[in-house]
Amino acid sequence: MDTTQRDRTIGFLCLVVTAFGWALNWPLMKLLLQQWPPLFARGLAGTCAAVILGTLALARGQSLAVPREAIPRLLFASFTNVFAWMGFGTIAMKFVTVGEGALLAYTMPIWAMLFAWPVLHSRPTLRDLAALALGVAGVALLLGGGGFAFSAGKLTGIALALACAILFALGNVLNRKPLPMPPLAVVAWQVGIGCLVMLLLGVCFEHPNYTAITPLGLGCFAYMTLMPMGICYLTWFETLRRLPPTSASTGMLLVPVIGVVSAAIILGEPLGLREIGAMALTLGGVTLALQRA
Repeated sequence: MDTTQRDRTIGFLCLVVTAFGWALNWPLMKLLLQQWPPLFARGLAGTCAAVILGTLALARGQSLAVPREAIPRLLFASFTNVFAWMGFGTIAMKFVTVGEGALLAYTMPIWAMLFAWPVLHSRPTLRDLAALALGVAGVALLLGGGGFAFSAGKLTGIALALACAILFALGNVLNRKPLPMPPLAVVAWQVGIGCLVMLLLGVCFEHPNYTAITPLGLGCFAYMTLMPMGICYLTWFETLRRLPPTSASTGMLLVPVIGVVSAAIILGEPLGLREIGAMALTLGGVTLALQRA
């Protein structure tokens, strides 16, 4: 096996580990939210993960210093990529199923394609419009099972899931220029800043019962801390280093698929023809949108 083929194989294996690690976090997070409130749970896990990531960065000889000119961009990215993406997405899980939350969140590339028009002056093509149509059709099919008659809680969950996707997309478009720091250090700072704010808000306003956690909850918490916000970031960087960006991004469409299937197995959530059709339409639109990258 030559070096190129070996790199692609390792990259593919890292992509699979990343996808499964991030996907299984959705149903396990839903279980954890039965014991701890969302901002506190995600904030505490993320703050612990940031310490681990920062330690790994230092162990690799990477500097955690933040250039002064990069501070505003780092704070903005911490809001869009962590506080909005993780925080809003986690609160949304209190009101919607894993399937609904995951598919709504992973419409992000479609919103990024739309933001690219006014921000980057990149006019949408027919393929982009087809991506938008497929994505809208998939979301409509997913949410239309009850005739679009939503409770206030359901509407709140849908709005939060869409907000996390839209703000994450906006952050990706506005932050296309990489920060002048090592990738692991960037992630450590973003996760640390965004999750510390979540943790403080959770302690102040959610009034968590610290002793309510069970062994199952502790297991979910440990997984959330170590896998999706620790190991998966390392394997994701390896994926990006060894595979083309478009291939890596398209491969991440495994995350909502695995998340929905695992939620059906672990939580008993519905997985019928409507959910499968919605996934096919939505992820088909997302795939088209990713071809712009």
